[in-house]
Amino acid sequence: MSFNKLFFSIILASLFSVSFAMPAFAIGASLYLSPSTGSYEVGNTFSILIKVNSGGVAINAVDTTLIFDPNRLEVKSISKSDSIFTLWIQDPIFSNSEGTVQFAGGKHSPGFTGAAGTIILVTFKAKTAGDANLTFAAGSVLADDGKGTNILTHMAGGSYKLFAREITPSPTKPEKEEEYVPPVTPGRVPVAPVTSSSTHPKENQWYSNDNPEFSWQLPADVTGVSLLLHQNPAADPGPRSDGLMASKKFENIEDGVWYFHIKFSNQYGWGPVTHRKVLIDTQPPEPFKIIFDDKGDPTNPTPTFIFETEDALSGVEYYEVSIDKAAPAAAAAAAADIKDNPYQPKPLPPGTHQIEVRAFDKAGNFVSASTQFEILPIKGLKITEIPISIKLGESLKIKGEALPGITVRIYLQKTGQEPVLEKIQADSEGKFTFTYENTLEKGDYLVWAQSEDERGALSYPTQKYSLEVGLPPFLKFGKIAIDYVSIIMTLIVLVAVALAVIFYTWYRISIWRKKVRKETREVGESVSEAFLNLRREIEKQIALLDKKPGLSKSEKELRDKLQEALNLSEKFIHKEIEDIEKEVE
Repeated sequence: MSFNKLFFSIILASLFSVSFAMPAFAIGASLYLSPSTGSYEVGNTFSILIKVNSGGVAINAVDTTLIFDPNRLEVKSISKSDSIFTLWIQDPIFSNSEGTVQFAGGKHSPGFTGAAGTIILVTFKAKTAGDANLTFAAGSVLADDGKGTNILTHMAGGSYKLFAREITPSPTKPEKEEEYVPPVTPGRVPVAPVTSSSTHPKENQWYSNDNPEFSWQLPADVTGVSLLLHQNPAADPGPRSDGLMASKKFENIEDGVWYFHIKFSNQYGWGPVTHRKVLIDTQPPEPFKIIFDDKGDPTNPTPTFIFETEDALSGVEYYEVSIDKAAPAAAAAAAADIKDNPYQPKPLPPGTHQIEVRAFDKAGNFVSASTQFEILPIKGLKITEIPISIKLGESLKIKGEALPGITVRIYLQKTGQEPVLEKIQADSEGKFTFTYENTLEKGDYLVWAQSEDERGALSYPTQKYSLEVGLPPFLKFGKIAIDYVSIIMTLIVLVAVALAVIFYTWYRISIWRKKVRKETREVGESVSEAFLNLRREIEKQIALLDKKPGLSKSEKELRDKLQEALNLSEKFIHKEIEDIEKEVE
């Protein structure tokens, strides 16, 4: 072996040993045409598919502009029937005068992942003979990463031969759709690889993931892949193959700016190197504290909160603030803004509150801080007159006393509903009268009030007063009110009961009278018969006395008085019986 060959072998061995000792970096998505070449007769139509290679990353939106020569080509139609997208921010449109095709389509999460996603099909008509080129003027491919990261890194157009018509041919059918494969140039080394990364899709974006992964398409003639992850932006992975692979994953990479270097080899040698930047930051910003500043006024409803921190690598991007666990609000777009414009919330009610601030760096890492603070109330007010009930349609009137010129907030809350807020001003003496002109619905309400000054500072609310809205009361016993409806219903029930009692009594009396009349007749008949028998017996005894000789004068007088008493008794008994019969008729 000659000295030159020995020296060259030693250099190659050194380079490859270095490449094995060092780690690697990424690609993005690409737009391309299928077919990308072809020959077509003038006057015929042919179809071109606009396709996307997501580079192994899930994507959810693509927009671009395709340019063609309007002197050579004319768009006849555009079809999106077989598109991977179902949402269209801008439907595909074309201009044959300007020579453009434009569209903006999308897809719901989890988006699309693949190397040959059909977006639209464009049908052209060949107008004049010559070379017709299709090129992408601009575009973007957005990753489905929640941030809309543009991962487009490569756009491949097409070149077509248009020749003059000689014989009218049958309509040319679109060529069969093929998987995009980087072109192979006969007799030449491979082109620079087009890479993508599912973990770090955008070169200039910081990521907290320290396990970057890269992938690429292998041309048919590639026999070797050399790759390297290094912090030198112009490093070369060397002339030794790391294997015939289509992806590479690195793990536990240190924070910082890295570069992924990759190149292909074939039978003619090594092709150019692709360099792709990777930004990794896994550490959150520095811890910080929140300073509460009420400007010396404990009732200040809009105090100032001062906070600031730093991030040594990617830098602080923004802050988020949440008070009393409410939805977080952006405090500032960047660290520089928070210095000049300390955070100041909207007016807060009196009481104890808690604030939490999160500081995010450009990789999405964050650190949080929190503290409690208190806002004291301003002087309150007093309600002096308020009804406990009003009629339907009657206006509610409330009177009270507050600070002169202060704003009085009146709250009306019907049971089961949100409170209604009304505002009035107290006069120069601090008196206020509130009249609610709107008609209140029937039901139970709570009413309370609160003071508010020109800064938005509030007092503690008054007690809540109960208010009843309904029909006017008819009778009232303490807190029990009986209305007209209740009275009318009660009277109807009483009248019905009285009629029932009267009817029943009359019915019972009529039965009783019939019974009494019957019994009276029977008694009268019995008494008459008994008295008749008595008369007969007495007359019989008188007759026997008359037959007895030698009656004394006294005995004769006794006989006459007995006869007279018998007549009187009979007359009296008959009269009483007749009176009783008349009473029971």
